[in-house]
Amino acid sequence: MTAEGGSVPIPIIVGVAAAVAATGGIGSGVHGAMKFKGANETMNRAKELHKRNVQRFETQNKKTLRTMDRLGKKELEVLDSFGKFSDLIERIQNRPEFKPYDKGGVSLPTFDPAEIKEASIGAGVLLGGMGGAALGTAGGVAASGATMAAVMALGTASTGTAIASLSGVAATNAALAALGGGAIAAGGGGIAAGTAVLGASTLGVGLLVGGVIFNVVGSSMSSKAHEGIREARREEQEVTKVVGYLRELSMYANKYYDAICKLYTEYERQLARLDTIVNVYGKTNWHGFFDFEKRVVQNLVLLVSILYQMGKVNLVKQNDETDGMNEINVDQINDAMGKADKVLDDME
Repeated sequence: MTAEGGSVPIPIIVGVAAAVAATGGIGSGVHGAMKFKGANETMNRAKELHKRNVQRFETQNKKTLRTMDRLGKKELEVLDSFGKFSDLIERIQNRPEFKPYDKGGVSLPTFDPAEIKEASIGAGVLLGGMGGAALGTAGGVAASGATMAAVMALGTASTGTAIASLSGVAATNAALAALGGGAIAAGGGGIAAGTAVLGASTLGVGLLVGGVIFNVVGSSMSSKAHEGIREARREEQEVTKVVGYLRELSMYANKYYDAICKLYTEYERQLARLDTIVNVYGKTNWHGFFDFEKRVVQNLVLLVSILYQMGKVNLVKQNDETDGMNEINVDQINDAMGKADKVLDDME
């Protein structure tokens, strides 16, 4: 059409349309680039959050493992020290049958010298096998009950001889072989396998928080930005719960450690007195003991009994669910510490 009619030439219309199309393409490209940049930033935030989650867990887990290791080692040292007490009391002739303790709401079973001695030998074996063991090994013993772990470390050697009747290196080697499934000649794994059992922290329930932690820090992040950030935030909530659990476990482990140390200090004081009575004064007949000397023995029997029972407490109750969290055995822990205080007050 002509200019007189006011119409725009076709070439101009086509040119404008092309320009508009080009502008629209540039706009879409910019929008797409912005979307890509936003998704990339979201994914980076998700990865950074995941990294912080894992670091939070690992940092607190190591602290808790060290605290539990300290407790487990102390419990085994206490049990191991009962060997000296057993040797001293066995030298006292005509000693009476010590009755169960039942006073002030505290009940302790009848003192069994043979059982105490076995636990002592077993504890010595476990301590001997823990040299260079992985972080958490001794803590695993505390979590599942040091006394039971010590008793279970004893059995029968491949020769048919009771391990409790052996001593020194022979007892250690026989018990380690028993932990490894028996002597190699009998089809077991031998001493090396028993040592590996200790090193692998497989005694009792160990310190596993539960299956939930493996679903949390062990999972891979989604490659999709929005899914990734949602996973990281869910993970953050779970790790917060786990870290809180580990902190609480550390708190109870420290309290329990202090309670055991308080009893053990008194035990060592009384044991030194009995050692003097037997080895310095040469008294080995109960009928020749003065009243205060008899009280020393009775106090020791009481202290050994309560410490032995405290070693039976498993600090962690295992959750059988594959994705569940373990539970701190708060009631038994508090009950044991309460009994320990009452026993000490009664002695004083």
